[in-house]
Amino acid sequence: MNEIELYLFTGPEAGEKEEAIGNIRSAAIKKNGSVDDYRYYASETRIQDVVAQLQNVSLFSPALFVVYRNAELLKGKGDVEFLTQWAKGGAKSSPSTLILVSDENSVDKKIDSLVPSSHKKIFWEMFDSRKEQWVQGFFRKNGFSVTQDAVARILDMVENNTEVLKSECSRFFYCFDRGYTIREEDVDRILSHDREENAFTLFESMADSTKSPNQRLEVALEILQKIRMSRESNGVMLIAGLSYCFRQLRSWHLLHSENKNPTDIQLKSAGFSGKKNQERYRNASKIWSPGSVTAIIALLASTDMSIRECGAALEDTYLFTMVYSIVIKNGRFRSEYERF
Repeated sequence: MNEIELYLFTGPEAGEKEEAIGNIRSAAIKKNGSVDDYRYYASETRIQDVVAQLQNVSLFSPALFVVYRNAELLKGKGDVEFLTQWAKGGAKSSPSTLILVSDENSVDKKIDSLVPSSHKKIFWEMFDSRKEQWVQGFFRKNGFSVTQDAVARILDMVENNTEVLKSECSRFFYCFDRGYTIREEDVDRILSHDREENAFTLFESMADSTKSPNQRLEVALEILQKIRMSRESNGVMLIAGLSYCFRQLRSWHLLHSENKNPTDIQLKSAGFSGKKNQERYRNASKIWSPGSVTAIIALLASTDMSIRECGAALEDTYLFTMVYSIVIKNGRFRSEYERF
């Protein structure tokens, strides 16, 4: 029997998670010479189909490497049985690696029990002190220095996620020569004035409790239009970003239901570092109740599946209808007879 490797990576910290996946992939290539590389989502590809692929002999490479996302959706008896058969029965074909990935902190206990403890890791969001070190190290590694005020400003403006931090901080490298010291005014100019719209700015516009629903809808649709005209126009990725935001809002509601006045330490431990980030979710909690958040997360998942099934032809229609339903209907599905 050929060797198989099964991993489980959970938690919201996408940057470090992707780095860990990349390291495992590099090790697999070094060991086998090359790998057939595949990426799947549980919302669109059954685990039975993935297992069937893992059990087949690869025609092009000596090993298979599969990343399977949204692993929290693996709950059915059939899912567990197929995965158990592969994990415990051994591989009769090519050496293979399967990495189960979820943005949630846990998956079904039966799935979890299949993975060796040494192959499991929860990627928690970073604390402020660690984020500061990460930002300083990222600039230093790329030949720049950055003031403490600039670091604080970046962390106040950018989501608590190293993947997003890396993307936003990299923008400075196109604006300044190596050796330059990034200052707070540079951050305001680059990230505020020239900032591209994305899922997080869209969420922030929808969560602006100072505006009426119609005003929020108008701004949100303008931002969505800009996103659709930019290089970040992938609808599925946009929904993934919004899903992350609303899962965070669900965590905010849960934290405040358990403790009406959580301390800064409790907020940071739950992933709400930075005053701006806390203010964003405080505003959002005034607009969407826990029940509305649950409905919105279901709406996002439904829209994701509809886009994957129907393709690009109706993508704009689904996305604009989705934003309308979130802002005006609080996640309830829009009636086919409604106009907006």
